[in-house]
Amino acid sequence: MNRLNDISLVAQVVVFHNTKAFDQLVQKYQGAIRRFFLNLTCGDSELSDDLAQDTFIKAYTSLASFKNLSNFPTWLYRIAYNVFYDYIRSRKETMGLESGEVDVFNSVEQENVGQRMDIYQSLGKLKEMERTCITLFYMEDVSIDKIAGIVGIPAGTVKSHLSRGKEKLATYLKQNGYDGNR
Repeated sequence: MNRLNDISLVAQVVVFHNTKAFDQLVQKYQGAIRRFFLNLTCGDSELSDDLAQDTFIKAYTSLASFKNLSNFPTWLYRIAYNVFYDYIRSRKETMGLESGEVDVFNSVEQENVGQRMDIYQSLGKLKEMERTCITLFYMEDVSIDKIAGIVGIPAGTVKSHLSRGKEKLATYLKQNGYDGNR
């Protein structure tokens, strides 16, 4: 039913230019897309908001190209991944993301902010593809096959990135006082 509702909303936007139908899609998925970016940017909420906004603008302008070959959230995550990848490429012209220039201290005040900051810092230690796979699989509950479609790599490679990323996260967190019993 959920997939049919998404298809119905997409059809209303494409055929009737119904912006209210697109607003419903934005409301439904903006939290997940913003959270996806928040994890990829290691807690930079302003950048996450900007990237999420870019994602929905691109989704709106490309909605006619949605062919229902995958479900709508997978298509939307693919756009979000491309938006992030374009951002990374533009940044690499001046400096690399892997060098840790992302300001992880721009996070808004929340409960357990210390633990959240540790998670963002540990995510910052991962390679871009490892961070993307970890974020989609563990934080957004996206299947390995869907991740493979979103990032454009084989499922076995996704599993490798997940395994390496998980190992790096565990090592980093253990070195910083997390013993796994929390």
